Amino acid sequence: MTRVVLRSDHDLLGKRGDIVEVSDGYARNYLLPKGLAIVASDGVTAQARAMRRARDLRDARDREAAEGIARKLVPVVIRIPARAGSGGKLFGSVTTADIVDAVASQTDIDLERRRLRLPEAIRTLGTHEVPVKLHSEVEFQITVDVVKA
Repeated sequence: MTRVVLRSDHDLLGKRGDIVEVSDGYARNYLLPKGLAIVASDGVTAQARAMRRARDLRDARDREAAEGIARKLVPVVIRIPARAGSGGKLFGSVTTADIVDAVASQTDIDLERRRLRLPEAIRTLGTHEVPVKLHSEVEFQITVDVVKA
């Protein structure tokens, strides 16, 4: 086993600055050549601590910003007009891109489309809860009301 310091976030291993143990072959053939990690020597370990401190500060700022956005969006109902048939079924669907555009126009808050966790596009009129994950610790629901145009 080889101890390495991650130079960037890795889904399976950890975040930047973490010291992890991986198999020798994985470190030698994948992590080190791609620049994703460096071997954990004494000097590098001190550098890893500095990376973690910087990451923690940035993470706290990002979490505060995400919580502020959540406080503004949770009480608001986002209205999206859409063409629909007599049974309440939409001609087409309301996608994450439509929701992001409506949020931007109605609240002046720009969200990234990939932050919305919509399992499938909305195809009916009515009120729908859309989960949003802005940060690893900040997840909330926005209310989207699809109305007949």
